[in-house]
Amino acid sequence: MDYTMFHDGKGLGKVRKKRKKSDNGILRAVLVGISLLLQVGWILLTVLKLNRYSAVISLFTEVIAAAVVLRLYSRNTNSAFKMPWTMLILVLPVMGLSLYLLVELLGSVGNRRRCRRMKEGNADIKPEQDEKVLAGLARKDRAVYNQASYLWVHGEDPVYAGTRTEYHAEAAKAYCALTDALEQAESFIFMEYFLLEDAEAFNGIREILVRKARQGVEVRLMYDDVGSIGYVDLKFAKQLNDQGIQCRAFNPVLPVLNLFMNNRDHRKITVIDGKVAFTGGYNLANEYFTDTPHRGHWKDTGLRLEGDAVRSLTAAFLEQWRMAGGKEPTDPEKYLASQALPLGEGYVQPYTDSPLSQERKAETVYLNLIGYARDHIYFMTPYLIITDELCRALGAAAKRGVDVRIITPGIPDKKTVYRMTRSYYGVLAAQGVRIYEYTPGFLHAKQCVCDGVLASIGTSNLDYRSLYLHFENDVFLYDCPAVEAMEADFRETLALSQEVTEGYKDRRGGVPRLWDRILRLLAPMM
Repeated sequence: MDYTMFHDGKGLGKVRKKRKKSDNGILRAVLVGISLLLQVGWILLTVLKLNRYSAVISLFTEVIAAAVVLRLYSRNTNSAFKMPWTMLILVLPVMGLSLYLLVELLGSVGNRRRCRRMKEGNADIKPEQDEKVLAGLARKDRAVYNQASYLWVHGEDPVYAGTRTEYHAEAAKAYCALTDALEQAESFIFMEYFLLEDAEAFNGIREILVRKARQGVEVRLMYDDVGSIGYVDLKFAKQLNDQGIQCRAFNPVLPVLNLFMNNRDHRKITVIDGKVAFTGGYNLANEYFTDTPHRGHWKDTGLRLEGDAVRSLTAAFLEQWRMAGGKEPTDPEKYLASQALPLGEGYVQPYTDSPLSQERKAETVYLNLIGYARDHIYFMTPYLIITDELCRALGAAAKRGVDVRIITPGIPDKKTVYRMTRSYYGVLAAQGVRIYEYTPGFLHAKQCVCDGVLASIGTSNLDYRSLYLHFENDVFLYDCPAVEAMEADFRETLALSQEVTEGYKDRRGGVPRLWDRILRLLAPMM
C-alpha cells in the first residue's frame, strides 16, 4: 500500500470517494437509539399515569427527592455533575428520581464492583516503581518529584528514566513511524483504539497485522464499540479473528439505560514486542491522516516511546483486554520484561485514567502543571469544556503573570460542542488567558507544555467526558527532547492560529449570554 497518500492530501480525492460509513453500524446505532428512547418514553408515561395519585405521591416524592439530593450533594464528585441532576429531581421529582435510579445510582454500584474486580484481577501485571529513579528525580526537582510520586502512590503508574521519546507533530508522520515499527515486530503486537474505520488507513495496517500473525507474531486488537459504530460492521471482529488477529470490541453497545454504557475506551495505544509503543490523539481512520473538504487540515499529534516506560502501556492494554473479555491466563514476564535503555532521555511516566476510580488523574496532572508553571503553559485541545477548578487554576496562573495560551479548532467537528467550547472563552479571557483558534482546520491534539521542561500528551481532552467518563491514557514528560519538540510545534501552530481573546473579554448580554449559561449547565452531560 502507498502510505504517502496520507501525508499531504494528494490521495484525498481517491480516499474520500472510496470512504463510506458502515450501513450495518448506522442501522445498529439507530436501533439502539430507538430502544433507549422507548425506555425514556416508558418512564415519562409512567410519570403521567402516576399524576392521578399526585396528592398521595407528592409528599412521598418530595421527601425522597430531598434525601437523594442530599446524598448527591455529599458525593465526592465534581459539582458540575451534581447540578443538572439536582435541578431535574427538584423540578420533576418522579421522572428525575426514576432516571437517577436507573442511570446513575445503579450504574455507580456496578462500576464499583467492576473497579474492585479490576484491582483483584490485575495485580500480576502492575509494573513496579524503581525507587532509585524517584530518588534521582527528587534531587533534581522536588516539585516534579511530587507530581511523579502522586501518579505512583495514587495511580500505580511508575516513572522511568531508561526511555527515549520521539514527538510526531503530524498524524501522517506518526502513521509512517507506526507502520515501520509494526513491520519489525517479532513477538507480539497490542493495539487499542477508540475508533477504527474499515478503510484505506486501517487496511494498510491490517495487511501488516495479518502477515505478522501468519509469521507467528501474537496480534491483539481492541476497539471501542461506540467509537467505531458507523465505521465497522458487525462482521469486522470475526473477519479479523479468522485472519489470525485476536480482536475484541470494548463495552459492546446494549439497548439499555446504564451508566457503564457511557464509559467508553478513548485510549490510543500500540505496543510492539514490549520495546516500542505509540500513543497520541489519532485514531485509525482516514480523516486523521488526510485533509477533509468540510474540516480543512486535521491537526493531530503523537508520541513514540522506546525503552522501559513501554511496560506501563503494555500493562494498560492487558487490563482493558481482560475487562473486554474476562480474565485469561497470561505470562506477565513474556510481555512486561524490562527493556530499559542505558541512555534514556529525561523522565517518562505513562499514566491511565479510569471512570471506575475516584482518582481523577488526568485532571489532577493538568492542575499540578498549571500550579507548577512559572513562565508559561500552553495547551492544545479540540474541546474546552472544563470544570470550575480548571477555570480558576488557569485564571489564577494568568493573574500571577504566567503566559497561559490555549489553541482550539478553527473549524468544528461537532457544532454544538464547538459552541459549548466557545462559551468558556469569556470567563478565561477576562482573567488573562489567551485563546486562539487553529485557522487551517480542525485541531485534535491533546497536550500541554509547561515552562519548556514539562509536558503531558495523550488522549485526555480538556472536557468532562475525558476527565470523568472515559478510559484515557497520557504520558507525563520531564526534561525530554520530546518536550522541546512539543513547544516548538506549539509555536508553529500558534503562527497558523487566530487570537480571539479580545472578542471575548467583555461580558456579552442578551440571548448569547443566556445560551452560554444553558450550554455550560448541560456540559457535564454532553
